[in-house]
Amino acid sequence: MPDERPAEDTAKRTWRLSPFSLLAGLLALVGMVVFAYPTVAGWISRYNQSKVVSDYASDVATAEPDAAEQLARARAYNDALNAGAMLQAGSNVPTGDGTSADDSLDYDSMLTADSQGLMARLKITSIDLDLPVYHGTSDETLLKGLGHLKGTSLPVGGVGTHAVITGHRGLAQAEMFTRLNEVKVGDRFVIEVFGEVLTYQVNDTRVVEPTETQTLSVQAGHDLVTLVTCTPLGINTHRILVTGERVEPTPTEDIEAAGRPADPGFPWWAPAMAGGTALIGVYVWRAGYEPARTRTREE
Repeated sequence: MPDERPAEDTAKRTWRLSPFSLLAGLLALVGMVVFAYPTVAGWISRYNQSKVVSDYASDVATAEPDAAEQLARARAYNDALNAGAMLQAGSNVPTGDGTSADDSLDYDSMLTADSQGLMARLKITSIDLDLPVYHGTSDETLLKGLGHLKGTSLPVGGVGTHAVITGHRGLAQAEMFTRLNEVKVGDRFVIEVFGEVLTYQVNDTRVVEPTETQTLSVQAGHDLVTLVTCTPLGINTHRILVTGERVEPTPTEDIEAAGRPADPGFPWWAPAMAGGTALIGVYVWRAGYEPARTRTREE
């Protein structure tokens, strides 16, 4: 009598990916890349910057003139400087209006550790920041690190000085000063400059209009550094000012930490992306085979 039962199709299955499965796989891959881009780009930027700041000590050791002379010239520059800064409206960065009274003191020749204009290293432990500081605030400069505002005191310390360091905020490819708004009064930051280690304790944080410039002026009897970036993100109508005053003597732990290589952190995105890519690959491979079919046959 007839016997009906399911039996596996013994025909050899061939791999054939449907357009729908191909599109789904591509969309998943593109989505993963887009989602991971800020993290990946940020890590690559931190890695490149870590190489720069890690090489800073050796650059200083081979710089001409030597470190002692460069520091002496920088202090002479500060003594001759009529310091001040203007937070230019509609701009991403402040504009210095201070000028040196001594024409022989050329800004671009001050504190030059390398041909790229590397000046110093800034570390803020509370927001895990470790970045190189360059001369000036051009767009090119602020895409590779922080910029010292020309027209303000050079960051070598000293009573009656006020250096201004500025950086971008909210870049997709680098963090820079994105977290500067998290720095609180009482936090400390460290500047390493030609063998000197300068520690500053934050005594003021504020958000100001671009025309409010009085807090960037030199204050008699004080050794100050102000960190500047824009806010709100993507709008840039105001400025965040984080001002610190010199801590003396320099804490021992900051001196001992000077010159240590910067750590960009482990790239956790790499194994995550590898795993995601593998899962997408498995999906595409499995999708190319139709599910095993059954049929009714008579025996």
